[in-house]
Amino acid sequence: MTHHRKPRASRAGRKVAQLGMLAAACTAGFATASPAGATSSASTFTRQVGIAVDEAHAKAGPRHRVDYDDEFAIHELGTRLGVGARNRAVARSVGCSLDNPCRAIALSFQVVTTTGTITRLNATNTSRAVNDHCEGCQTFAGAYQFIVSTPYSFTLSRSARNELAVLERRLHDLERSREAVHVVKARADSLASEVVTLLRGAVAAAPRGADVNPLSSFRPTVTMRRHID
Repeated sequence: MTHHRKPRASRAGRKVAQLGMLAAACTAGFATASPAGATSSASTFTRQVGIAVDEAHAKAGPRHRVDYDDEFAIHELGTRLGVGARNRAVARSVGCSLDNPCRAIALSFQVVTTTGTITRLNATNTSRAVNDHCEGCQTFAGAYQFIVSTPYSFTLSRSARNELAVLERRLHDLERSREAVHVVKARADSLASEVVTLLRGAVAAAPRGADVNPLSSFRPTVTMRRHID
């Protein structure tokens, strides 16, 4: 897993809690489906579940009028029975005036790759932008989730990772932008489209080994989920 973001100590506790909830949600389905007398334990199920949790969080106010946070994470989960993926962007502007407005922008990009047939997929992608007593403030949150699913073993090549790193730097460069929110949104959408194109090319160029489960072979897919607020 490759993970890049601005460090925020307060976010660590939330991530631990989210990881636990996602793991429980995925493993619960397996446990209830197991026949009576099955020897597989809950800990075994947990090892077969892949978890990815990412969040960008920006908050602006009178003391800190401009805030920007971005997240660009890659999770290569491989072969799993279940996958829990949660991606979230939250932006909040609080208590600024029309004469001195605030600006808060949060953007989270999450890439998840999986191999084989997933018995249980728990994927959420959400964003929330709030102006709290903040007339004239610019507040934008965008969550972009990319799920790659292949029937055969697949890992991103070094070249693909280098290209994703370039897109990550371009996402981070938006921190310096003072353009209107609708322009930032258009740039984020454009970057997301480039991520999809890159991932599709990476899947198409990857060597095709034996299917993980030949009885449930399917076409490789790259799915983007987008939520903006």
